[in-house]
Amino acid sequence: MVGFEVFDKRMTPLAKAPSVTIQKRGVISLNKAAHELIGNAETVELLYDRDRKVMALRGADDSSPHAYAVRSGSARGPGQAIVSATAFTAHYGIDTTATRRWKPFVENGMLCVDLTEEGTVITGNRTKTTDTPATAEEVTEAPEVPPAPDDETTTTG
Repeated sequence: MVGFEVFDKRMTPLAKAPSVTIQKRGVISLNKAAHELIGNAETVELLYDRDRKVMALRGADDSSPHAYAVRSGSARGPGQAIVSATAFTAHYGIDTTATRRWKPFVENGMLCVDLTEEGTVITGNRTKTTDTPATAEEVTEAPEVPPAPDDETTTTG
């Protein structure tokens, strides 16, 4: 006989709710719903409000000197969008000791994340050292993506 277990809503996939994840190495990933909130931009500018501790992504023209390329996080087609932002997270002291996910909000056409909120710590099944079964959240979470070779360069040039 199996005992009861408490249902943890984090065990279910985040179907259509927008989410922004900052991975351990400073890579920012947006799920499809979050990417749509900035018009499926192919390049973005990264912004930071020091007073409010709010990070933002704003769609940008690829000729912008501060534009970062948005890469697809999946070879299977549209899904997660990836932005290599290692220098950005380091410059502003954004915690990347654990992979965390937030529910973003839109402000002035920018996709924003309030970093004063804890965020949900994500542990992928690839990093587990125990033989516990992976949750739905872990199975559906994209693997960590290493920064692109041109991580700290712009898309122009």
